[in-house]
Amino acid sequence: MKTQDLLDTAKALVAGDKGLLAMDESNPTCNKRFGRLRIPQTEEARRAWRELIVSTPGLGECISGAILYDETIRQQKKDGTPFVQAITDAGIIPGIKVDAGAKDMAGHPGEKVAEGLDGLRDRLKEYVQTGARFAKWRAVIAVDDGLPSRGCIEANAQALAGYAALCHEAGLVPIVEPEVLMDGEHTLARCCEITEEVLRAVFNHLYTQRVTLEAMILKPNMGLPGLTCAKQEAVDGVTDATVRCLLRTVPAAVPGVAFRAARRGEYTGAMENT
Repeated sequence: MKTQDLLDTAKALVAGDKGLLAMDESNPTCNKRFGRLRIPQTEEARRAWRELIVSTPGLGECISGAILYDETIRQQKKDGTPFVQAITDAGIIPGIKVDAGAKDMAGHPGEKVAEGLDGLRDRLKEYVQTGARFAKWRAVIAVDDGLPSRGCIEANAQALAGYAALCHEAGLVPIVEPEVLMDGEHTLARCCEITEEVLRAVFNHLYTQRVTLEAMILKPNMGLPGLTCAKQEAVDGVTDATVRCLLRTVPAAVPGVAFRAARRGEYTGAMENT
């Protein structure tokens, strides 16, 4: 894919008032939720659930891109239509989650680093052949006494940049997702302080890896106090703090910033863009 194609895809993903749909639940996560509702924890049950989503009438009127999981991108509707084709026919850009999950970081108790770079080049080539046009990689940063460490921030920022560079090589737009977690008692100010530090590290590594900023999407956390913080900020306070943080750290070349559309502490599987 040419650079101009990447630029066009990135702009299309954040155009207008549409958002990105996260259909990238791993099989264990999906099965866990099915189990609570006494739904069979099988591949066919997962396929049927996802077919309900991709077959939703008018979905393309609200959704610009759909992030799929490795199993999902290979699945088909009951009539044999590949999910990727159904999504594309609806005017939605198909994407794929490619990180292998956050794993315990050696020598850093309480901290995690996202894995999945090994073999990623070949996996990306396969996903492109399947029809994917963008990808997503999520890194999580915990906040606590003494956390996050500089080592954790740098390790995750380096992995995000390496993933983004490989995406561009393969012809995919990378969604770069460094997320400072809401768990904990930290204040809004502490969250913003850490978020700024994380974003500066991420963009420093993106520059080092020669990633074209105009051909990527940033998916950060909002500036929020921890879930158990005694002082919970009003919406206006959260909005002002988040915008101020992004203005201080995100280069203007980045075409869009995506946020998860969820209530505090609740994952809905959707993201909005601004």
